[in-house]
Amino acid sequence: MTALSPGARRKLPIGLQTLAELRSDGCYYADKSGYAVDLAQAGKYYFLSRPRRFGKSLFLDTLKEMFEGNAALFQGLAAETRWDWTRTHPVIRISLGAGVLKNRTDLNAALHQRLHEHETRWSLHAQFADARSRFIDLIQRLHAQSGQRVVVLIDEYDKPILDNITDSAAALEMREGLKDLYSVLKDADEHLRFVFITGVSKFSKVSLFSGLNNLQDITMDARYSAICGYTDTDVDTVFAPELPGLDRLEIQRWYNGYNWLGTSVYNPFDLLLLFDKREFFPYWFETGTPTFLVKLLAETKQFTPDIGRIVAADSLLSTFDVDHIPVEALMFQAGYLTIASARRLPGRLQLALKYPNLEVQASLNDCLLQYLTANALVAGNQIVALYDLLLTNDWAGLKALFHGFFASIPNDWYRSNRIAEFEGYYASIFYSYFAALGLDIRLEDTTNHGRIDMTVLFNAHVYIFEFKVVELTPEGRALQQIKDKGYADKYRARHEPIHLIGTEFSKVNRNIVGFEVETLGTHHGT
Repeated sequence: MTALSPGARRKLPIGLQTLAELRSDGCYYADKSGYAVDLAQAGKYYFLSRPRRFGKSLFLDTLKEMFEGNAALFQGLAAETRWDWTRTHPVIRISLGAGVLKNRTDLNAALHQRLHEHETRWSLHAQFADARSRFIDLIQRLHAQSGQRVVVLIDEYDKPILDNITDSAAALEMREGLKDLYSVLKDADEHLRFVFITGVSKFSKVSLFSGLNNLQDITMDARYSAICGYTDTDVDTVFAPELPGLDRLEIQRWYNGYNWLGTSVYNPFDLLLLFDKREFFPYWFETGTPTFLVKLLAETKQFTPDIGRIVAADSLLSTFDVDHIPVEALMFQAGYLTIASARRLPGRLQLALKYPNLEVQASLNDCLLQYLTANALVAGNQIVALYDLLLTNDWAGLKALFHGFFASIPNDWYRSNRIAEFEGYYASIFYSYFAALGLDIRLEDTTNHGRIDMTVLFNAHVYIFEFKVVELTPEGRALQQIKDKGYADKYRARHEPIHLIGTEFSKVNRNIVGFEVETLGTHHGT
């Protein structure tokens, strides 16, 4: 391994998923080997769900190297003095992450290829034609040949299903094929030393792991919240040489915040590309946000301000199957929502969810706007225009831009969505535009006199919005309500300009019909 002084800049392990390459090339490494030892010493069967590009594959490779006894790779790491390096185990590692499998035939071919690779490595010949029998035979013969029980590591166990999630027939076909393979693990118990399965989604045990009743799910175990990803401590110590020239608080705001009831972490892919390119950008989000998720959010008439403040039982977040996909579970497991807080009740756990960070909040709302306008260019130009107009507080320009928000939405969308009749729809569009800019937004902000619809803090200014539909409320009430209820009082101590903005819509015109602004004594009617 390459020896470097502690303060020297090292190679960034972008895209690296093998411990040997990472360690031999002198790359940065946030040590997770202690978790590997903990798991190996405490139990036998484990399952972990984490979003894509979170370091799951590297952790599985760490387990592989540890069980195979490659002690040289662990010099200076937590596992070095805690593991018995004299005792090794044969490891079967199966990854289903490569390529897109479209049907059962593709799946069977992929499984046979993975099994063939292991048989070749151990100089064994296939004795069965089906993958299930071939898999259990491989486990049994490896145990007999080595004299040691076998370690099985399965990476991206659910990818063949997720790749076909919009085609339920194909997804069900994949599920049944994988269920048949995974059932081997229960029958092979006496031959197994350790089993670790990872993926993005947590399919119910009944549908996919019906035979593995002893599979321990550590997805939301606080002890393993930081098993993948980088912690703040990692950033400040391991990656300290990369920090000069970057705003540390901005790094937190943009990329930190993923939490599974324990220590919060950063997505490694984001941080490594930030350190490489030295620019804040939605690196992780841009690598493959599923279009079906955005479509699902729009078609279920999701009130976008509620996305970042969902409250759900932990059982709902674990409910996921081909024919039953709660949007909350999908967003949580895929990494678009994370745990903000937890409340323990008798026999259950209630979780408050939130956007993990600015990257996800801004990028997801940007995608939703692109879907609603059916034109990515229009949505993008409007978001940029909003930023520029806020810098100068150009009220006439803002009213025209807000009018353009709604004018750009196709009529067909209105006809198919009843939510468009109510204040919530208009507030939803407003919120998504401000959220896409990554601004500090307070929703239904509580005061002594009521709840403010939306407050935006930007550029040392405070913007207080009240939304009304004129067919439901007399005209002129939006601004008047802000004044009557003294909503501005909550923000006076900031000693910043406060703008009271009454915005009124018509469900007949499907657009803004009233827009009044008052800046603490100065009235701007438009």
